[in-house]
Amino acid sequence: MKTKVEASETMSDLRTHAAEIAEQFSDHLDVDADDVEERLQNLVDEYRVPVDEARRSVVNSYLDEADLERDELGRGGNDEVHLADIDQDEQWVDITAKVVELWEPRSESISQVGLLGDESGRMKFVSFTTSELPELEEGAVYRLGNVVTDEYQGNFSVKLNRTTSIEELDEEIEVGDDSTTVEGALVDIQSGSGLIKRCPEEGCTRVLQNGRCNEHGNVEGEFDLRIKGVLDDGDNVHEVIFGREMTEELTGISLEEAQEMAMDALDTTVVVDEMRTDLVGMYYRVSGPELGRYVLADETDRLNEPADAEAVLIKARSI
Repeated sequence: MKTKVEASETMSDLRTHAAEIAEQFSDHLDVDADDVEERLQNLVDEYRVPVDEARRSVVNSYLDEADLERDELGRGGNDEVHLADIDQDEQWVDITAKVVELWEPRSESISQVGLLGDESGRMKFVSFTTSELPELEEGAVYRLGNVVTDEYQGNFSVKLNRTTSIEELDEEIEVGDDSTTVEGALVDIQSGSGLIKRCPEEGCTRVLQNGRCNEHGNVEGEFDLRIKGVLDDGDNVHEVIFGREMTEELTGISLEEAQEMAMDALDTTVVVDEMRTDLVGMYYRVSGPELGRYVLADETDRLNEPADAEAVLIKARSI
């Protein structure tokens, strides 16, 4: 049960959210902040929906009512921020950044995906095909107006949308280095590793749980590979995520081969079991950016095992 203080804080949060939502739709619908707050209150109190999810649900209902796409709600007059200062979901901001790296989109709905960088660090960006924006060039610097922030499990990214303005600048940015390097024995491969399915909805990369996306509900899903590993150096434990490319390199198992293994066994767990057999107990040096509590592996080197390898494994397994 909530205390009076917690209830008061929740009410204050709902009023703030309601005012923001009403302002967002002011050019499209006759929306009253009190009505918005009542909708939020009903979801939070009656159905025990978290505030963030309640806001998302109410915004989606107004989008349907106004026959709008989410990226049509953007508006000018945003604050220009550094990437490292982005710490809220669904905020409209302006940024000036260099295109550090471009990746191959894994969905036809995505036009471009990669890393942006400024003096404060690096952050993933996504540009959608339906937005019909000009493509960014790797190594170029841009002022990007009206991009929207996104958050998943404490990790932030920015999304370019049809309202985003793109201005290429004739200047250079020295991108801040927010990467780290950890090493140790791979002592565990966590659940959610191996052959997984991700939500196929535009801009969503959430891993499905029993065929369900936390945001979009029951969906078909698209196969992917990853490893959520734990490295132990004898003193500290480091959690590391290896994406598809790095997982294929480490294991020698391609996504297609993993799907065939799962089909033959009628069980997806055979893939992660095979990975555990080959990788656990081996020593690695991993470099990459820190995303929440994880290090995202950009570079991985397999190391020679130190003399006390067994001691490290025994210690780690006792934690």
